Amino acid sequence: MGSDRIRPPWWLKHVNKVMILLNRTGLLKDGPVVLVVTGRRSGQPRSVPVTPFEVDGHRYVVGGLPGADWVRNAQANPKAEVLWGRRREPVRLVELPVEQARPLLRQFPVLVPTGVSFMRNAGLVTGPHPDEFEALAGRCPVFRFDSV
Repeated sequence: MGSDRIRPPWWLKHVNKVMILLNRTGLLKDGPVVLVVTGRRSGQPRSVPVTPFEVDGHRYVVGGLPGADWVRNAQANPKAEVLWGRRREPVRLVELPVEQARPLLRQFPVLVPTGVSFMRNAGLVTGPHPDEFEALAGRCPVFRFDSV
């Protein structure tokens, strides 16, 4: 998996910190939430803003950069928390097999339009084309949030 890893843009860490702070205020009603996963080496909580989407009553999130640390942490320990302002929800992240991920990735550009430019800038897609997103199955994992 290491060879498929994409370096995050230099600004991502800074933007993530701002999004995490904004989330804590409770002012963001829609859009990103903070996902807290356990570091696979440190065992410490690691926070990252993610934008979940809903299909057929289930919530999902796409690992937008192949090899991202939060993805590898979630793969190592699927217990996590979702934070909305001061509200915390324990979840289990279930990574979907490629065949189940494909139709969800097709819907991603419509359901999470803000994710399209991020993935385009990372060189993963050229635009909001469902076929291009579906082709990311196996590279960009899709996780389902299961309540615990």
